[in-house]
Parts: sequence; structure tokens; C-alpha cells
Amino acid sequence: MTIKEFAYTAQQHYRAQTGQTFKRTHIYELLAASFGYNSFAALCAESVIIPSEKNSNSSLMYIPEVRNRCIELGYLPEIANLLSNSFPTFIAERQIRIVNITELKSIIDERFMDDDDLISPELIAGLELATVDANALAHYGLALIYGSNDDDDGGEVGADYWYNQEKNGRILTGVEKEWADEYKSKMTNDEKYEFHLREAGRLGNEEALLDLAERFNDPTFFEKVKVSSDHDPRRVFEIAELLGRDNDLHSWLTIAAESGDIYAMRRLIEEFDQNDLMRCWTWMYLAQLLETDLSKDNYHAIHENGSLYDDDVGGPMFVDGEQGIELRPLNIEQDILAQQSAQKLFDKINV
Repeated sequence: MTIKEFAYTAQQHYRAQTGQTFKRTHIYELLAASFGYNSFAALCAESVIIPSEKNSNSSLMYIPEVRNRCIELGYLPEIANLLSNSFPTFIAERQIRIVNITELKSIIDERFMDDDDLISPELIAGLELATVDANALAHYGLALIYGSNDDDDGGEVGADYWYNQEKNGRILTGVEKEWADEYKSKMTNDEKYEFHLREAGRLGNEEALLDLAERFNDPTFFEKVKVSSDHDPRRVFEIAELLGRDNDLHSWLTIAAESGDIYAMRRLIEEFDQNDLMRCWTWMYLAQLLETDLSKDNYHAIHENGSLYDDDVGGPMFVDGEQGIELRPLNIEQDILAQQSAQKLFDKINV
């Protein structure tokens, strides 16, 4: 059932029950209220409405909101009571649900694809409809979907050969045809992925800009997004390093260190903050508060493949690890200030 079909059915149903005519736009507003949104426009800005294969009772949580919205739309209290008590059930019975676009990334990253066949043609259609209004989240949602099978090489090795053969007019059958079709499908998805990712970035979605930096070496993220802890700082500083942006690498290493990343603290001491002794000691003291002593050597035995050495496995032994950091001591006043700074950062991490 499409949303238009749902709205039409709701109009007919409640007119039969109450003898009153309901506007289509009012049905949309009540639908939004049933999922906790203040307006249908707010719902469409963040979520996509799709049909579901099984009933969802999530709208039952918002009965008071439906009643209040009815009153705001000018309906009498008795009509508002009737609608608020029955409309959520009406939605559930017709298997209508919403998907918040911001949740798509975690769902796809976790490969949690068995939730009602969430990544469905209906969801894609809903997202595509939302992009008409230049919805950055909708574009990003589509990019996530089309890029979710990125590990798939599009078929067997040499599938591109059969694709090009068919493109040049050769009639393919059997497994060669399957390989060519798989390769073509992957190329189409790759094109859609890049298009929607770039559109989402152009419209200001920061996650899309970060993905563009990682996948296409596009520096826009670092030029437009303020340094903050809103993004995973380790991921960001790794991308900054890949792009050779040393100033951004320093900034995001600092954010990572302030968030408790010991690796970032070591790099700052050794590579970026070595001329600021009090800053280096702040990182040393913060690491200590986080139960890591960066002044101590940290060596361990490993196998050739980098895994920790196992005596039961045996074989050649290699040494890996890091030498302890040695810093010149601070004077008493500076040392106290460094410890105080480290404690403040530690307290923020543990809030």
C-alpha cells in the first residue's frame, strides 16, 4: 500500500465512521504525529515511509500526540478522541512503518539486512522521492544502499571481458551472460553510489563529505567541516594522513587524544607537539590516568604474520612494539599545570 493509497483509505474509513470529511493533508499530519513528529514536513526531512511485511505497533506510543494534532487541525474533542484511539491501530493493521535515514548507516555497516527486508524497493523509492526536495539525508541513504555491496567484485574474474563482448554486439548465453549482467549491475550501482554521495555532500551532509574524502580523495570535508568530536576522530585523522593534510592530521589527532586515544597521544608527542614540552607532559599524564605508561618500553614477541607469538605454534619469533618515551622534566610549576590539564581532559572523557 502506497502512502497515497493509505491516505485515501483513511479518508474513506473515518468519513464512514464519523460522517465528516477529512482533508488528505490532515491525514498526512496525523500520520506524522503517530510517529512522534510535529509535522509531515518534519517526518519527510528525516525519515522515509514504507510498507512493511509485518505489523508495527510503534505508533501506539504517540496517542496523546495524535489527539493534540487533531485539536490543532480544528477537529472537535470527540473526533480527536476517536482518531487518537484508533488511528495508530489503523496504521499498524495496514503495515505502514517509517525508517529514519540516519539509522541506515549503522544498519548497513552491521549488515543487519534481515529486518523485514529493510533495504527494499519501497525504501529506495521513498528515498528517491525525498531527493526531489534536495534532501541531503535521502541522497546519503541511497549512497549507503548502493555502496553497501562494495566488497562484491561484480562477478567472476574476467566478468568485465564478457561485459565488453556483449557491449560490442556479441550474443551471450549461460554463465557468460550471468557474469556480464553482474558486472553491468555493479557498474550501475557504483555510478549511483558516487552520484548520490556527491549530491549529499554538495547539500552539506558531513558524513557524505567524509566518505568522499576517503573514497575519492575529495578534500571538501577538511575545508568546510569544523574540527570537533562529532565524527570518529581516528577515522578522520587516518583519512587526513592519506590525503597528506598535515595540519588537519594534527588537529584531528588532538581531538582523538582528548577523547582518550593513546595511539594519538604518542604520535602527538613524537611528531607534532615535540616543541611544546608542557603539552607533551599533558599527554603523558593523561595516558597514565588511562592506565598506560608511555615512558615504559612495550615490546612483545610475534609471528611472521604479526599475530602474538604462541609457544604451542612455535616457529620463527620476531619482536614488535614501541620504545618508551623520554621527556625532559618540567619545572614544578609547569608540571603541576600539566597534571591539572590532564586531569581536566580525563574528567571530560569520563563524564
